[in-house]
Amino acid sequence: MTGTSDDFYCAEVLSGHTPIVMIRETDDVLAYRHTKPFFETHIVVVPKRHIASLLDPTLSDGELLSLLHVVRDVAAGVVAERGASRVITNLGAYQDSKHLHWHVVSGEGKE
Repeated sequence: MTGTSDDFYCAEVLSGHTPIVMIRETDDVLAYRHTKPFFETHIVVVPKRHIASLLDPTLSDGELLSLLHVVRDVAAGVVAERGASRVITNLGAYQDSKHLHWHVVSGEGKE
């Protein structure tokens, strides 16, 4: 786990410095409730290895499939519970934390 100063996930979540409510964990992926949720249901899915973004050339097909399996399972759980979900990832200037992550969300966003 090697991130940069703008990598909240390596610096805080994966290091254990920020407490989380875990939803699902595999050897390579962590899903947890967002620490400052914007939506009624807001879950974040991150790889445990530092990967800068979906465009990172070090991201292998196997890693991507592993991540997507967890995203799919978490999203299915949200749909079963809430009736709907959205799966969001950001790139470039839209990506605040330079660590690949997906948001699985449902419900109204906060203003």
